[in-house]
Amino acid sequence: MGWRRPLIRGGRWPGDRVIRMVGNVVVVGAGVYGAAVSESLTRRGARVVVVDAGAPAGGTSGATFSWTNSCGKQPRAYHDLNVAGMEAHRRLADDAPGGGWYHEGGNLEWADGEAGRAELRAKVARVLEYGYEARLLGRADVPALEPDLDPTGLPDEIAYFPREGWVEPVPLVGHLLARATSGGAEVVRNDAVTAVETGADGVRGVRLASGRGIAADAVVNCAGPRAAEIARLAGLDLPMRNTRGVLVYTSPAAVSVSHVVHAPRVHLRPDGAGRLLLHTPEVDAAVRVSDAGEVTVDEPAVEKVVEAGRALYPGIRDVEVESVRVGERPIPGDGLPVLGRVAGLSGFHFAVSHSGATLCLHAGDLVAAEVLGEDRDDALAPFRFERF
Repeated sequence: MGWRRPLIRGGRWPGDRVIRMVGNVVVVGAGVYGAAVSESLTRRGARVVVVDAGAPAGGTSGATFSWTNSCGKQPRAYHDLNVAGMEAHRRLADDAPGGGWYHEGGNLEWADGEAGRAELRAKVARVLEYGYEARLLGRADVPALEPDLDPTGLPDEIAYFPREGWVEPVPLVGHLLARATSGGAEVVRNDAVTAVETGADGVRGVRLASGRGIAADAVVNCAGPRAAEIARLAGLDLPMRNTRGVLVYTSPAAVSVSHVVHAPRVHLRPDGAGRLLLHTPEVDAAVRVSDAGEVTVDEPAVEKVVEAGRALYPGIRDVEVESVRVGERPIPGDGLPVLGRVAGLSGFHFAVSHSGATLCLHAGDLVAAEVLGEDRDDALAPFRFERF
C-alpha cells in the first residue's frame, strides 16, 4: 500500500476538494455492495454501522442471476471496471478457499439467425481486442464442456468465455459481513433509514424507523433499488430505471451442468445441490403487480422457460419448479454505475449499479478507499453522480 497524505478536517491541498476526517461510517444496505464496502472500510480501520430495512442479502442480492462477466459491457471504462471486478472475486476465492460461493465455470452463448450470429461474432472480436478471453467453438466442441447438453439443435458457432462464471450472493454477503463484524462493524437489521441528517459541513448521520439516530462522518448509499429514495433523503436526485427480474429454480436433477449457458430461449446455470436457475428476458415481462401490491408471475411463461431448459438438457425432463423469485434490479438512469463521493455534499457516497455481483468487491473497495480520503478518481471519474 502506497504513501497517503494525512487527512485534515477542513484542510485543503492545492487542487484538492475539502476533506473531512472520517472515523464513523453508516453503510445503507446489506446486499453485495453494502457488505463489500463495509468489509473494506473495517479492514481500513473505520467504525462502521451497516443498516438494512430487511435482512442482509434479503433484497436484490438474494434474487439475482449473479453472472460474473464483462463480455458485452460498454464503454471501455465500464468493461475494464468489470474485468477488475472479476479479478477481485478470484483473489477473494484464493483468500477463502473454503467459501464455495465463487464458480468460474465459463459461459457458453449462441444465437438464432444470421443477424444474431453476426452480432455475436462482433462481440467476440471486440472483447478480443480488449485482451478479454473468448473464442468461437463449433458444435462438436460443446459435448466436452457440457456432456449432458443435446448438441443437435446447436448452430455452427458458439461463443465461449472461459473466465466468466457466477457467484452465490447470499454466502458471499455472509462471509463479507462476518469479516466486517469481526473488525468491529455493527449490522442493524429490519430498521429502515428514514432521514439523512446534514449540516453546513456535510453529512452528520442518519435516523432510523425505530427512532435511533446514528452519528456519522460519512454515509454510503448501497441501497440498490431503493438508492434513489436514500439519495432523496439527502436532497439529491438520482435517476433510476429499475426493472424486475424473474428467476426460476428447479428441483434437483442428476445432470451435469457446469457453465453459464445463454441460449436464445433460455439462460441457465447451476444453483447447487443439482438445482438449476433459469431465466429469460421474456419471463421478466410476465410479472404482474396487483392493486394491493402482490407480485405474481404468469404460470405459462414460467413453464415455457422450463420447457426450453428441458429441450437443451433432456436429463431434466422430470424436474419441477421448486420456486420462482422476483427481484428488482437497480439500474441507474444511463445504465452505468454510480460510484464514489458527491461533490456537493461532503461525506455522502454512492455504490449503486446493475452488475453488482460482478462489481461489488472491486468497486466497493474503491468506494471505501475514497470514503477514507484516498484518491480513486482515475477509476471512478466516469461513474460520478455529477454526470446526471
